Amino acid sequence: MSIDYVVASLPALSFGAPAPISWAKFAEMAGDDATPPAEWTDLETQLRNALAEARGGAKFKRPAGGCSVFWRNRIATAYAEKDVARRDELLDKVWWDAAGELTAPAAPLGRGALQTYAIRLKIALRRAAISKDRGNEAFDRLTAETRKGAW
Repeated sequence: MSIDYVVASLPALSFGAPAPISWAKFAEMAGDDATPPAEWTDLETQLRNALAEARGGAKFKRPAGGCSVFWRNRIATAYAEKDVARRDELLDKVWWDAAGELTAPAAPLGRGALQTYAIRLKIALRRAAISKDRGNEAFDRLTAETRKGAW
């Protein structure tokens, strides 16, 4: 099956909306073509370095080709958010937008678009797993263990 056909047949993704497809279904359709390229590895390293810098851990930066002030500023702005849930949402949005760099304007249905979709689908699936109820359950479980002297 051609990559153009696969990309064109995928349901639309939008940030903040539930994932319209499971990872298993996507992997079945995309096969090995959804593996992120070296360009993504380098861009993600730049993003992680900017995040380490924002956290005050600049000594943990990894070598990466290139440096984008745009992404560094977006991460610094997101990390300055005091509300942790909102901060995570803003950081996910940075990764979401950065994944769009893989889609070449001249090939909106090509391999880059499929790789962008893969990264964005992972973000959507991870965000869908986050819920206030799950967070409260985890908090209650941990505090119950602490009260018992488990730590």
